[in-house]
Amino acid sequence: MFHELRRDERAIEGLPVRLLIAFVVGVATLGVLLQTVSGVGTLATSEVDVKPTPDVVGPSEQSLSLTVVDASGNGVAGATVLVKAGTARLDGTVVARTNESGVATVRVAPRLGANQADGTLTVSVKPPAGSEYVDRRGNTRILVVRGYES
Repeated sequence: MFHELRRDERAIEGLPVRLLIAFVVGVATLGVLLQTVSGVGTLATSEVDVKPTPDVVGPSEQSLSLTVVDASGNGVAGATVLVKAGTARLDGTVVARTNESGVATVRVAPRLGANQADGTLTVSVKPPAGSEYVDRRGNTRILVVRGYES
């Protein structure tokens, strides 16, 4: 078998072409991989969540403490928290910014319909500009229950 390969003079001619093709394909593949990896910076984000205190309230005016935390449970300073009507009514959107401990305090006055026993308020977060934080998942909703007193 080796004797046949030694006598085949065409193999040496095809070798540089094969190497060149392998090199071009390798460079193209490396370019695609590097372009994919350049988006890895977006993978280094941390999801934030809101922990309302209390998370169950009655339909009356009251203060809520909203703590914005990262995936490790650390407070996130400078985040903007928005409380909006869900199935419970609320006059407009209530907005607050978190302090250095990640806590924002808001004053809300949720209302329920005449025949409505309970409802919810929704909470969303706009992470600090230029940070690695994102808010893609739904956050804890605040339950409003008729007759509930904290």
